[in-house]
Amino acid sequence: QVQLVESGGGLVQPGGSLRLSCVVSGIFFRAYAMGWYRQAPGKQRELVARITSGGTPNYADSVKGRFTISRDGPKNTVYLQMNSLKPEDTAVYYCHAQATVAAYDYWGQGTQVTVSS
Repeated sequence: QVQLVESGGGLVQPGGSLRLSCVVSGIFFRAYAMGWYRQAPGKQRELVARITSGGTPNYADSVKGRFTISRDGPKNTVYLQMNSLKPEDTAVYYCHAQATVAAYDYWGQGTQVTVSS
């Protein structure tokens, strides 16, 4: 059974930081590119950051310089460090796994991030 379990969301003031974690089980972690997406109320889900199986990251323009994605192979975990948070970062954040050699992909259940004073 494949599971992607996110944690680390919460309420934070503008300018603050949070670190999201996604623990993955049931798949060969190293064979998957991992991503973080977010969906705000009334908006479409959008890619925030992605990291290849080899560790190459890329980011949405809106979070460049503020967010950092990383992965820990032995722990089967992907992280999203979010600094200098803004109210517009408020959304449900989802972890995503995409197989590099097949059309399989999986989603986590999401974790709420709210940036507000």
